[in-house]
Amino acid sequence: MKPEKTKPFLSKRWVILILILLVINFFPLPYYYSQPGDAKVLSEVIEVENGFEEEGSFMLTTVQMGKANLLFYGWSFLSPYRLLYHEDQIRLEGESDEEYHHRQLMAMNSSQETAMIVAYESAKKKIEYDYHGVIVTQIIEDMPADGILNVGDRILKVNDEEVRAAEELIHMLSEKNVDETVELTIKRDEETLLLELGFAAFPEIMGAPEGRVGIGISAPVTDRTLVVDPNVKIDTSQIGGPSAGLMFSLEMYNQLTEEDITKGYHIAGTGTISESGVVGRIGGAHQKVLAADKAGAEYFFAPYEKGAENSNYEEALAAAEDIGTEMEIIPVDSFQEALDFLNSLP
Repeated sequence: MKPEKTKPFLSKRWVILILILLVINFFPLPYYYSQPGDAKVLSEVIEVENGFEEEGSFMLTTVQMGKANLLFYGWSFLSPYRLLYHEDQIRLEGESDEEYHHRQLMAMNSSQETAMIVAYESAKKKIEYDYHGVIVTQIIEDMPADGILNVGDRILKVNDEEVRAAEELIHMLSEKNVDETVELTIKRDEETLLLELGFAAFPEIMGAPEGRVGIGISAPVTDRTLVVDPNVKIDTSQIGGPSAGLMFSLEMYNQLTEEDITKGYHIAGTGTISESGVVGRIGGAHQKVLAADKAGAEYFFAPYEKGAENSNYEEALAAAEDIGTEMEIIPVDSFQEALDFLNSLP
C-alpha cells in the first residue's frame, strides 16, 4: 500500500490570500486618511463646580484621522467625506507620530484655556492669568525660521515689545513685509537669546492669503497659568487640535450662568476661539457636519469668516444639503454672535 499523502495545513491559495491581506494592512504609505468622527456631549467632559444644569446639549465634533494603508488609500476615493493627506502636510520633517500627537494635545489645551477666558469674562466670573510667552510648535521648511528657531522655543518679545499670547504674535508679524526684519527675544531651555529673522511668502500648501508673509512658524501656542473661580474640570482625553474652542466656551458659559442658553436644543459646531472671542477657521467642516447629524444635532455653528469665499460655513452648508439633513447650519464670526443666535431661539 502506498502511504497516504497528508494535506498541508494551509493550501497555497490561503497562503497567498493571507500574504495579500498582510501587505494591504502593513505596507507603509506616506499618507494619512481622515473621515467623519463623532460628536461628544460637552457636559460629560466639562464640569464647572456648582455649575447650572442644562436641558439641551452643546457638542464638539471631531474628525477621525489615522495612517493610511492600501485599504484606506483605496477606500478614500469612494466618498468625498474621506480625505487623504500626504504626511508632509501633517507632520514636521523628522517628527514622529507621538510628537505630532503631543503637538495636537498642546493645541487642544491652549484652546481650552482660551475658551475659559472668553466664558468666564463673558459670565463676569473671577479669572486671573499670567503669561509666559508663546511656544513655537511648528517650523515651516525653507522659511527664515528654519534652522534658527527650534520647536519648544518660547518667544518673549518682538522688537522689545512683550508678547503675551499667540494671537498677539501673529498680529505683530502679519503687519510686516518681505523687505523687513524682526528681532525676537526667546528663551531656549534656560538661555535667553536675541535672534534676527527676515520674512518670506508662505508656501502655497499653507493656504495663506495672497501676499501674506511670515518668519516661518505655524500654530504657535500661548503659555500661561490660569486661576478661575468657580473651578472647572475638563477631560477630553486624547482629542487634539484647537477646533473645539467655540463649543468649549459656550458650554462653560452655560454652566456659569443661571439661564440655560440651550433651551432644550442639541447644538453642535466647530471653530477656534481667540481671547477676544473671534471664531476662526478649522479643517474638516464638511466631515463634522456628518458627525453632528448622526448625533441628532438640530443646529450646527460654523465659522463664517466674514463671508469669505469657500468659508467653513459654505463648506458645512454644502455638506448639509448633500446629505439632506434637517439640521440648520448657523454662520458665526464671534462668541457673541453665537450667544445672540441662542438667545433668539424660542
